[in-house]
Amino acid sequence: MRVALLLPLLLLSAGCAHQSAMTAPNAPMPTVTPGWITPAEAVFAANEDPQRGISGTFVFTVKNTDVTEDRIYLNSERDYRHQLALNVSLDVAQREALQKQLGMPLEYLVNRRLLVQGTARRTTIAFTHDGKPSGKYYFQTQLQVSDPRHVRFAP
Repeated sequence: MRVALLLPLLLLSAGCAHQSAMTAPNAPMPTVTPGWITPAEAVFAANEDPQRGISGTFVFTVKNTDVTEDRIYLNSERDYRHQLALNVSLDVAQREALQKQLGMPLEYLVNRRLLVQGTARRTTIAFTHDGKPSGKYYFQTQLQVSDPRHVRFAP
């Protein structure tokens, strides 16, 4: 009789022990929803097929923003040249529409999690010296966005 009562308790505790052995203690829960593409996945896929890249919904935390005379960049890494960086690029003329879409200035997007729809592709970036290509280059994974409505906050 005692064995019959203890058996379910032993099975439950064994299941709990098995679960804790599979996850590290105090490990944060994964925050990626199936179907969303992370920056690392985007970089890998864009390198595998540089011509077509990878299309879908990308999720990332903005670590840096930058505005040049013709482009806006939302970067998944502080250093946009980092090999695992996903760099979202919009025409600078879209700035006001993007800020309206998100309800805040670009500078406030740092540390915010975004979802962006589009196609990430490997792009060759040439180093220049005095405005002329130096013959040296690196690859960057860029996600060109033509419509600010394709950028929204992740839940």
